[in-house]
Amino acid sequence: MKYIVTGAAGFIGYHTAKQILENGDSVIAIDNINDFYDTKLKMKRIHSLENYNDFSLENIDLTSKSNVLNLNKKVSNINAIIHLAAFAGVRTSIIDPWAYQDNNVNATLNLLELCKANNIKNFTLASTSSVYGDNKNIPTKETDISSFPLSPYAASKISAELLTYTYHYHFNINAAVLRFFTVYGSFGRPDMVIFKFLKSIIDDDPITIYGDGEQTRDFTYVSDVANALIKSTNSKGYEIYNVGGGNAITVNELVSVIEKFLNKKARIKYIDRDPSDIEHSLADISKIQSLLNWTPKYNIESGVKKTGEWFLDNLDFISSIKLQD
Repeated sequence: MKYIVTGAAGFIGYHTAKQILENGDSVIAIDNINDFYDTKLKMKRIHSLENYNDFSLENIDLTSKSNVLNLNKKVSNINAIIHLAAFAGVRTSIIDPWAYQDNNVNATLNLLELCKANNIKNFTLASTSSVYGDNKNIPTKETDISSFPLSPYAASKISAELLTYTYHYHFNINAAVLRFFTVYGSFGRPDMVIFKFLKSIIDDDPITIYGDGEQTRDFTYVSDVANALIKSTNSKGYEIYNVGGGNAITVNELVSVIEKFLNKKARIKYIDRDPSDIEHSLADISKIQSLLNWTPKYNIESGVKKTGEWFLDNLDFISSIKLQD
């Protein structure tokens, strides 16, 4: 099998490309190594992937139509595109919504045009549980979009989902949309809550919790997500799948799990909850379990343990990474 993985220098993209390569298949990575967050993390991931013979990197900007379509000669016989390159983050999208339109919507359109031009018949789009807005149906099914998105990030992802459907409809592309629920794990992003909590507690810095900490999240370990992405490339027609751990815990409970792993108490600073943050999140994963035979292997305790062990093994490197909101 031959895959294009966009955003392979990113957190989920790295783990997905690594699983594909470990399965004996090949990866053409597309990533422009932008400075959305610390590029030292991104370069370390790429250097790790370069140890595999069947890995190659195209350093291009997906927002450029000409750059993407000029890949025609380099991407023959592609079995599937897994599109993970995007700007993430709810609060950041409110500050710079234009970047989210360019990187999440226009980039997706360009890749769909590449599928059309090269007769690539399998396209997987990474989306987000943020598209559900302040949905009160818990656990949330894929059909539960009944409220409006609360951020430009969520709106951009809904737009990308709709574009993907139109290309499926007109050009017979098999399209799978995977809506992720709070992904975490080793080599994570420095704006992600578990990364920030681990680093701050280790460094004796206070952690910030928005609201009272009783909001709930469905935390999903990254290797489970990568496995779901790879399985999704065999999906037929147009399908939307939730990808979650299947259990929700409060942020306060998450802190307790991390404290137990580190055997160290956190210093906590509570501030007002951002109105763009949803209060509760839990995935109904029955559809992906049924249609793709996918089930998460990691619960929050085993996932935090694996993430924390990576942290402790890489403290010198992590100490050079700047946290961000």
